Amino acid sequence: MSDTASGSPDFDDDEQLMLTMLPSLIGSAVAFSAKSGVVGTAKEMMASAKAAAAGLTAYPENSVITSVLPNMEDRDQALERAKEMRERQLARLKELGVANSSDMKRHALEQAATVNTLLAEKASATEAAEYREWVMGVATAVAKAAKEGGFLGFGGDEVSEPEEQTLAEISTALGL
Repeated sequence: MSDTASGSPDFDDDEQLMLTMLPSLIGSAVAFSAKSGVVGTAKEMMASAKAAAAGLTAYPENSVITSVLPNMEDRDQALERAKEMRERQLARLKELGVANSSDMKRHALEQAATVNTLLAEKASATEAAEYREWVMGVATAVAKAAKEGGFLGFGGDEVSEPEEQTLAEISTALGL
């Protein structure tokens, strides 16, 4: 493991982008694994963002997590960084031909496995484990954000079968 002066592992730009975008990719993969409708999907996307941001509170000493989340003390800088990362990720998805939900899921699982290997090589065991827990927490929050299969908010499953399957695949890809 190679550390910078700040105590954060040395990740190149592509690695940093992968680490930064994985929670969002995983959240999207879970959200699109089952039909939640417009309101359900909106709830799932909000849950993804909230769970990702919670990483700063849950893991304040984890240099990998804190390096990928925006510094909310400077909102303008945080928004600019988020916009830049989003543009880079969209360009990457387009370059890879990600055009539908199954492509998104495949790409997210591939990235999770790549990040798992990267963390094993460059991060401390503790930081790697916390990053994996954090990403899995994002996935779980998205899966639980909206019921699937109900009618007008009644009935349905908290976590649908396709979401459960996607969660299991994410867990495997992350080495959990």
